Amino acid sequence: MAAIPASADILATPFLGKTFAAQTTFQTADLGIASPKWIFGASAAWLGAGVLGAELDLGYVQRPFDSGLDITKSGSNVTTLTGNVILAVPLTVTRESLRPYLVAGFGVMHAGADDLVSNAPVDRNLTAISLGGGAIGFLTPRTGLRFDLRQIRSVSSGVDTAGDRHAQLGLWRATVGVVIRY
Repeated sequence: MAAIPASADILATPFLGKTFAAQTTFQTADLGIASPKWIFGASAAWLGAGVLGAELDLGYVQRPFDSGLDITKSGSNVTTLTGNVILAVPLTVTRESLRPYLVAGFGVMHAGADDLVSNAPVDRNLTAISLGGGAIGFLTPRTGLRFDLRQIRSVSSGVDTAGDRHAQLGLWRATVGVVIRY
């Protein structure tokens, strides 16, 4: 048996999906957080033929705190940026078929909202973790589809130096994306 040369793929994936089961402790901001919202973004990943890979993931949700009752005048948003480790089924097992994976990572979540009912605007950066999984399948040598399910949540807890409790924010997201392999 001959040794296989080491190789790795760079994968760019723009994605679109929905958030669900979101939760927050922002005062009065939970009026609309539980309803599903559109999320879009992109990820860039390095994935070898073995089990390990790395990913940078950026997601954006517009108006996550809005319930449809017009409680905000200027809108709201949540942006997530995480660096993740990918654990994938090796290519020796999957060949070029559907390749399942798990992801875990660490990053930042930014929440912003203006003119909430309590007149307490939100503009917070929160430390976040990301956990999830999915599958990648290629339709051609260069393009494929990626299905992903993950939870992203803040890890802040306790009381800050001003005596205020740290806000919590978390959401699940289900996305599908077009994978471009370089």
